[in-house]
Amino acid sequence: MINDVQIKAGNLLIAEPFLEDPHFGRAVIIICDHDPKDGTVGFILNKSLNTPVNEIMQNMGDFDADVFYGGPVQHDTLHYLHSKGDLINGAVKVCNNLYWGGDYEQVKFCIKHGLIEKDEIRFFIGYAGWSSGQLLEELEEVTWLVAEGDANYVFNQNPDQLWKTALSHKGGRYAVIAQMDTALSN
Repeated sequence: MINDVQIKAGNLLIAEPFLEDPHFGRAVIIICDHDPKDGTVGFILNKSLNTPVNEIMQNMGDFDADVFYGGPVQHDTLHYLHSKGDLINGAVKVCNNLYWGGDYEQVKFCIKHGLIEKDEIRFFIGYAGWSSGQLLEELEEVTWLVAEGDANYVFNQNPDQLWKTALSHKGGRYAVIAQMDTALSN
């Protein structure tokens, strides 16, 4: 029974190994907001669109940070996670050294003046969202494994290896599964 799991901002959702959903297979998602009445919002951390933000957004100069597929909801929206909550008004703290959103004009200013580097911000098109109770149902179906999140998962991990890394960090049988997956993919 999963009812004792406390979902909160900063948690990671790690797709269970056999999930074949085209949006969420091998996904690692950082939860940015969870409210039992309003639902949950997060971003897939390991699905790069292989497109730099300066090709999508104007006034980014030569800032060519990759844009990631945040999830299947609202593909006409751009979101960002960053480590500069002290510089960006309106940024919402997700966990230690990780913030969501904030004043976009300030983000552009900080980028233009070198106050934000590519390894301090990540851009997403769309997001992953669950209505009230939906995520808990998926947890009971063991669609997701829950782990403590950390800004390092967002900024300092190879996105192509993130699912295996996050699974390994859970330890125990999950570390074994991650190693088996590595052996099978070689």
